Amino acid sequence: MQGFTPNTDFSELHSTMRAIELASNSIQMQISPAASEAIILSLGQSSQPYKTCQFILENSLVATARFQAAAAIREAAIREWGFLNADDKRSLISFCLCYAMQHASSPDSYVQAKVSSVAAQLMKRGWLEVVAAEKETLFYQVNQAILGIHGVDVQFAGIKFLESLVSEFSPSTSSAMGLPREFHEQCRRSLERDYMKTFYQWTQEAASSVTNRIIESDSVVPEVKVCTAALDLMLQILNWDFRSNTSDTKINVFSAGVGQDGDSFRRPECHLVQPGSDWRDVLILSGHVGWLLSLYAALRPKFTYEGYWLDCPIAVSARKLIVQFCSLTGTVFLSDDGKMHERHLLQLLSGILEWVDPPDAVSKAIENGKSDSEMIDGCRAILAIANVTTPCVFDNLLKSMRAIGTLTFLSMWMSEVIKVLITRNTEDGTWSWEARDILLDTWTALLMPINTITVNDLLPSEGIKAAANLFGFIVECELRMASASAFNDEGDSDYLRASISAMDERLSSYALIARASIDVTIPLLTHVFSERVTRLNQGRGIIDLTETMEELYSLMLIIGHVIADEGEGEMPLVPNAIQTQFVVNSVEADKHPVILLSSTIIKFAEQCLNPEMRDSVFSPRLMESIIWFLARWSSTYLMSSDGIGEKILDSGHHYEHSSKKVLLSFFGEHNQGRVILDIIVRISLITLTSYPGEKDLQGLTCYMLLHSLVQQRHICVQLVALNSWHELANAFSTEKTLFLLDISHQRSLAQTLVRSASGVRNSEESSQYVRNLMGHIATYIVEMSSKSNLKNVAQQPDILLSVSCMLERLRGAASASEPRTQKAIYELGFSVMNPILVLLEVYKHESAVVYLLLKFVVDWVDGQITYLEAQETAAVVNFCMRLLQLYSSHNIGKISLSLSSSLLSEAQTDKYKDLRALLQLLSSLCSKDMIDFSSDSIEAQGTNISQVVYFGLHIVTPLISMDLLKYPKLCHDYFSLLSHLLEVYPETFAQLNSEAFNHILGTLDFGLHHQDVDVVSKCLRALQALASYHYKETGNGNIGLGAHAMGLKDSSGEVQEGLLSRFLRSLLQLLFFEDYSSDLISVAADALLPLILCEKGLYQVNDSS
Repeated sequence: MQGFTPNTDFSELHSTMRAIELASNSIQMQISPAASEAIILSLGQSSQPYKTCQFILENSLVATARFQAAAAIREAAIREWGFLNADDKRSLISFCLCYAMQHASSPDSYVQAKVSSVAAQLMKRGWLEVVAAEKETLFYQVNQAILGIHGVDVQFAGIKFLESLVSEFSPSTSSAMGLPREFHEQCRRSLERDYMKTFYQWTQEAASSVTNRIIESDSVVPEVKVCTAALDLMLQILNWDFRSNTSDTKINVFSAGVGQDGDSFRRPECHLVQPGSDWRDVLILSGHVGWLLSLYAALRPKFTYEGYWLDCPIAVSARKLIVQFCSLTGTVFLSDDGKMHERHLLQLLSGILEWVDPPDAVSKAIENGKSDSEMIDGCRAILAIANVTTPCVFDNLLKSMRAIGTLTFLSMWMSEVIKVLITRNTEDGTWSWEARDILLDTWTALLMPINTITVNDLLPSEGIKAAANLFGFIVECELRMASASAFNDEGDSDYLRASISAMDERLSSYALIARASIDVTIPLLTHVFSERVTRLNQGRGIIDLTETMEELYSLMLIIGHVIADEGEGEMPLVPNAIQTQFVVNSVEADKHPVILLSSTIIKFAEQCLNPEMRDSVFSPRLMESIIWFLARWSSTYLMSSDGIGEKILDSGHHYEHSSKKVLLSFFGEHNQGRVILDIIVRISLITLTSYPGEKDLQGLTCYMLLHSLVQQRHICVQLVALNSWHELANAFSTEKTLFLLDISHQRSLAQTLVRSASGVRNSEESSQYVRNLMGHIATYIVEMSSKSNLKNVAQQPDILLSVSCMLERLRGAASASEPRTQKAIYELGFSVMNPILVLLEVYKHESAVVYLLLKFVVDWVDGQITYLEAQETAAVVNFCMRLLQLYSSHNIGKISLSLSSSLLSEAQTDKYKDLRALLQLLSSLCSKDMIDFSSDSIEAQGTNISQVVYFGLHIVTPLISMDLLKYPKLCHDYFSLLSHLLEVYPETFAQLNSEAFNHILGTLDFGLHHQDVDVVSKCLRALQALASYHYKETGNGNIGLGAHAMGLKDSSGEVQEGLLSRFLRSLLQLLFFEDYSSDLISVAADALLPLILCEKGLYQVNDSS
């Protein structure tokens, strides 16, 4: 970039500066913002605007104009970098850096920050081009500034430049430059290897140089901002994702055993700092931690009387850095059995204790107005320490200073926090809530290995006692909160009124604490629960029992988490602590603590079968907790199929699985399992029939409890033999109350009942079971569709509700299809095919009913198509064709543009759901060509799946707008289907009419630039299939894609570019000039090759240019 010369037209520069100033002011005052933005954008978009931008920066008195000039330098330089010569690049970086330093004392700090940021970005852009000597020269100037040679303001500016530079080189905060990921990775690796440690040392020296001035002063001095900036930069560097030291393979014994499976419980602030052994001298041996703690300790009493000080920038920055040092781990410490690491943590803990000890005095001070920030940072620090140590080492840290271990102190600390939380009845978001959550995370980090290690090996005896005391206090406080919330109608009792799922994380942490002292906590829970049940029985009909019922609700949730794990996605096992801590002889199984507790709860739950007890005691809310508990408990213990010899931690220690053996045997099918299963089914029937309108309770029963029972065939065998199960099935068929359930609950119930047919002895009996269960529904649908006055009565609310219920039940049955019941479910669907078309005609304006109809057909076809013989397949395909035609003929999926915006949005959502269902239907039909269990070929009946699917595309494609493709699920389904069709049936693609063909090309172009990598991948595979097909066909003398490849005339008669050349250009543009995931490289290459082979001339032209 050349400087100003005698030939420079200053009048033109001044005119441009004036225009930018006016535009900047206009935007601030909201005067013609569009026109003003256009003027400002034109500056960055013009060719080499560097002289103009320099002039504005050096001469304009309008700060926002200078800011825009800096932004324009960045935009133009990044765009034109490849055309600038080396001197111009150096001049741009030097100008920006010098400007930031020279104007360091300017009051418009945001302008200097912007210019500094631009310097950092341009420096990164040229990083791989610049030789080391040039970098050293530039960094020498920065170092001189940071040392304070040119004054405090320049020192501050130098630190802020390094902050911008580090931020720019970090992948998570770097700016987009239109370059491949490899460029950013090379820059990151180079900076980490060659400069990061040096930057830290410079910053450390800068902070140290101003420390005495800050400590000696009785007021805020300019050096404070330098020290604060230095602390922030050191924190930023320690937050770096260090990778260069991954070659250090030595295991740090001190950190060995730290459970990595607890990662999902860790908060973002617990990022582990692992810079490697090269940093040991700077971070450990230099006394840096001691200096940091001394600085904070010196300032803390000096300014504590000023209430704001704990929250002032330098205090906050110092504490954050201290907390970050607690996360330091790995080979930065010597391999000396953890002694160096332990000394490091002990030094930190001694300073942090001043923030939080004694807990009661600190909490009282906070309640009296002191800032809570120091307490919260203390919690974060202890969590960080827990994440880098084993529980035993963690516990021993405090013993060198106090008479108690760290675990005991942690228990006392958390007890105080919980006490404040419940006594003050504080709202979510206050300090006690935040402190409790962080301390719970601390316990979680320490105790997660309890799932793989025995308690005695994990914790010292003092730690086990501390956990027991804490859990006892937690239970006491939870019950007090429950009791207090019983009569609270003011809406501020969210602590306990929250849904079970919302409390799950907190209760899971409670469970880990309980399991750490399981031999104490299980008897405690049994005693507390039994005492509340006794109080309930004695007070029934005499006193108000609402408080006791709330306490039982809370207890049920706590106990469920303690003795059983969540079972979503896999079969839950008996918790390891329960397996290993109890040794009970099988002859005395009924004395096993978990069996005693479980039996007590089940006996209590059974009392709800008594109508009198149900009316007086078992409220819907209490029943919710009972159903939730039974679902969670039964997944683990009831007739479990988990083998006794499997998944045992140490098969050599037989005592470790004796507890598990006793538990699973006691609740097995040959002992108490069948009796308990019968009780559970009867309780489920009661919740469905005796609690009308309780959607949450009935939802838990259908989706969680009953659904879990039918997941294992050996339990289904027991279910179908129970009279109670047959009562439930009969109620489903005949009981009017069950028709009043939420229709989604009815679908779930139908699915559960049909799935239980897997327990029937043989296929024929299973089919008959399904016919008996669902026959009345098919009969109703057939009779309803045959009514002569159907159109007149169809809109009546009771008829509409009945039809919706029946369709949901059919859908539930269809989704439960499996080989044993496939024949019966096919017959069920076949019997209602014509009635379904009649209902679609009648309810064409009822979007909810249309959607239910479509979803039933989707689930039915999906479950049947791969098993059907040729004749059956032909019938189903013919039915789907008629369904699609009927849907299209009534324009059901189209939207009137005359609708209001709110109705338009609602119609768009309904349309999205319908179209997604139709796409799923077409995908299900396609699966017949990939998976077919039939004995004959579908071609024998003249059935062509590809023709059917492409006919469906003709109908569906015009209805799918680009706006609808913004719905992620619809977008995924659409491109999954399109990718499959173009890969399997490319020859049929050319048969689409021009409107549908062009629309699909438009959607492919949309998908190619989508943010979702999976969507882009599907589009690339589709392009690969099309280009490969065309190349092979033309090579064999055929026309391939024909005119579509050569180009078509649009509506105005203009010839449009052929699809292959169009997408070759688009793909090259994507690969060379746009950001994309490296995961796409392979699939993009696969698509690029056949496109190049088809369009060699175009590729050669692009390549030469």
